[in-house]
Amino acid sequence: MSTTKTALIIGASRGLGLGLVKTLLADGWQVTATVRNPQNAEALKDLGKVQIEKLDMDDQRAVLELSQKLKGGVFDLLFVNAGVKGPQVQTPNGGATIADVGQLFFTNAVAPINLAERFIGRIRPDTGVLAFMSSVLGSVTMPDSPDLALYKASKAALNSMTSSFVTQLGETGLTVLSLHPGWVKTDMGGEGADIDVQTSTRGLVDQVNAYVGKGGHHFINYKGETIPW
Repeated sequence: MSTTKTALIIGASRGLGLGLVKTLLADGWQVTATVRNPQNAEALKDLGKVQIEKLDMDDQRAVLELSQKLKGGVFDLLFVNAGVKGPQVQTPNGGATIADVGQLFFTNAVAPINLAERFIGRIRPDTGVLAFMSSVLGSVTMPDSPDLALYKASKAALNSMTSSFVTQLGETGLTVLSLHPGWVKTDMGGEGADIDVQTSTRGLVDQVNAYVGKGGHHFINYKGETIPW
């Protein structure tokens, strides 16, 4: 029997998603990764040994079709990384439209849970890990970053949606992680950020490994430090 661990990474064409794939491959995992546009996934393709699937997480029909396509697979890790920053100006008078805010909250909070519901049966029940890329900004007890008020609220909503989802799982060995990757040098984090992608993703994968079999829902950062809700 093969002991190779399997992972499904949602949103892996660049940044943290791509970094997660690289780290998992280096650790000997078998990886399936999704991208919205395969034509913009050259860096992922260059890695080799990655099963690449096209997916727009907001498209519920596409999520269902991918779930059916991968129905024979069992994953040790499902990591939902896809997300967006939202409107350029996020202060109350910043001019964000209903469409802007609706898209932000659907993509960052609703779509990840919709996807998890479709794939929960594909995650190894006793030792599997379901991980969501959250943010310390999603902590409502740590006021911060008023310039990212909408993004912050969308991550708090993701944490809340995840918590509600976990209550539906019942007794299971499955572990659910809401993960803060740190302030990372990506397109979203900017060049002035604290850490690089490799440092973040190494820490994130370490936490996935550390929490295998623990069960429950945990809000932690890439170092394993607990974040207050």
